[in-house]
Amino acid sequence: MRSRDRVAVSALRATLSALDNAEAIQVDEAELRGTALEHSPVGVGTTEATRRELTDRHVVDIVRAEADERLAAADQLTAPTHAERAARLRAEAAVLLRFLNEPNG
Repeated sequence: MRSRDRVAVSALRATLSALDNAEAIQVDEAELRGTALEHSPVGVGTTEATRRELTDRHVVDIVRAEADERLAAADQLTAPTHAERAARLRAEAAVLLRFLNEPNG
């Protein structure tokens, strides 16, 4: 991000969001409806939920899925007017795949 590489920043931000979403716990329908006000938890942290911990395998799978999604979208953009967008999507995918191919990534 410090190098101001917009393509990399875009790909990394979206992927970080996907990872954050994957850590979220599932909420069942009853919890979405809520409860009566008098039964609501009170106090700091009472509404906080423990996040799921992702394994290295899950992280790799999510990053790979983000890259694959960009490559698939780029392949769909065949019109010459979409060439720039397709190139950007391929560049974003390359950024993500580079992380997967690094020895420490």
